[in-house]
Amino acid sequence: MGLNETASADRLHIGFFGKRNAGKSSLCNAVTGQELSVVSDVRGTTTDPVRKAMELLPLGPVVIIDTPGLDDEGELGALRVKRTRQVLNYVDLAVLTVDATVGMTEPERELCEIFKNKNIPYVIAYNKSDLLATVPQASENEIYVSARDGVNINELKDKMAALVKASDEQKFIVGDLIEPNDKIVLVVPIDKAAPKGRLILPQQQTIRDILDSGATALVCRDTELSELLASLPQKPRMVITDSQAFGKVSKIVPRDVELTSFSILFARYKGNLREAVRGAAMLDKLQDGDKILISEGCTHHRQCGDIGTVKLPKWIGDYTGKKLDFEFTSGRDFPDDLSNYALVIHCGGCMLTEREMQYRARHASDSGIPMSNYGIIIAHTHGILRRSLEPFKDILNELN
Repeated sequence: MGLNETASADRLHIGFFGKRNAGKSSLCNAVTGQELSVVSDVRGTTTDPVRKAMELLPLGPVVIIDTPGLDDEGELGALRVKRTRQVLNYVDLAVLTVDATVGMTEPERELCEIFKNKNIPYVIAYNKSDLLATVPQASENEIYVSARDGVNINELKDKMAALVKASDEQKFIVGDLIEPNDKIVLVVPIDKAAPKGRLILPQQQTIRDILDSGATALVCRDTELSELLASLPQKPRMVITDSQAFGKVSKIVPRDVELTSFSILFARYKGNLREAVRGAAMLDKLQDGDKILISEGCTHHRQCGDIGTVKLPKWIGDYTGKKLDFEFTSGRDFPDDLSNYALVIHCGGCMLTEREMQYRARHASDSGIPMSNYGIIIAHTHGILRRSLEPFKDILNELN
């Protein structure tokens, strides 16, 4: 991915929902101007959520998600409906497609209540309006359209754009913590798990944020960090490291230089840093046999020495001295039932939307289960948690 491209997690996620045969996929194709989904007269043609990243005017960079019918039947149908409901955990805007010749039914009304409970902006698109003798007057969040004839499709897109409330607050990964002309050192270990020929997304986005702030990003491996620091005429403003190198890097970086990790920065970026810091306290309360869930937002081939499945469990075991039971999830898999876990440890969530990360944190909180973050837990087990939080004074004060 290029530095000038919008990451999927930072795009507006728009979900198209509806009953089978309401013309949901046809409407999705009409809105996007692409054959995103297969269209058929056979009920239930869409069997899994279909995702497509694109530019959609006047909304900008988006991810369009076409979902299976919410009234699907049978054992397999129930699984499809479950996947449709899971999409609700990360969509920023919902389009409910209703067959205008039938009108709203109970499943659609229930879905509207879910939209409201989850604070998801939504519009009801009554499709097949070309089959009506008279088109009724639509309310503020409704519109009558025809995917077949292209009627009111542009008006639907305008209504979708109006529902997306643009925030005046600019979000930063690190830019609000630094000044123009500051020197920021980024430590990027290159090991078996590092992707060939590129940097991972959090590193790319952090570099871009530093450059946008008028500061200078200096990137090196952990093996060259000492030489880089010695070559600088002045100490850098901050050092940001991959979490797995926290222990080694903390011994090299001078104590009067701020030190944190990509994972911690992204916990703040996704709005979950405070809860992650509080969750780390659970490490000191764990008992033999406790079960810990380690969850990653992305999917990748597990390598020897993988941070999530190998290094984290070892560091936690060494720190606590307890015999613990670890379970792992990746991608969009996240358990509905967290009651069996004593602690949830999540990655920075760079591949997940802010809404999904906040859903997971809220789900853990509602379940009474502490949830922390890779960087926070690693810093805690290496005895440098307080130091890693020094750039975030408001959070640090909670540890005092």
